[in-house]
Amino acid sequence: MFSKSKINDPGPKTPEVKPATSTTPAGDTPKPSGSDFASTAAKAKPPASVLSSDLTVKGNLRTSGDIQIEGQVEGDIHAHLLTIGETATVKGECVADDVVIHGRIVGRVRGLKVRLTSTARVEGDIIHKTIAIESGAHFEGSVQRHEDPLTGNNTKVAPAAQATKEA
Repeated sequence: MFSKSKINDPGPKTPEVKPATSTTPAGDTPKPSGSDFASTAAKAKPPASVLSSDLTVKGNLRTSGDIQIEGQVEGDIHAHLLTIGETATVKGECVADDVVIHGRIVGRVRGLKVRLTSTARVEGDIIHKTIAIESGAHFEGSVQRHEDPLTGNNTKVAPAAQATKEA
């Protein structure tokens, strides 16, 4: 049933060449094997770009991917998933599908899902579709719910709530 592999046998190393045989009918193309299919499959999502805590950026950042800020940014940020780290400070508008805030933002936040963790410090308006604010988060500004907060059109859908929260 099992046989010893010839790969580890001592002796001359001569490559074994097998004649090519086709088992598919003429005109049909063979289906890729498992390893061939893996190489043609969609590539995995790239990892998030990280701006380290010792980095200061003055200017706008725009990506269709994910970005994690640990340093200082003076400018607007547009991303798919935006994570503001505990050591980060952003002075500008933050726009993303998902915004997770652990650090400090001075400016407007627009996102489909916005989450302020217990260490978050936000000074500015938040325009969102869904929001979560953990106990201990500090927030000064207004909160507005919109069906599409990512567009520049910020007509009111729900009444704005003025908030100063230190939960």
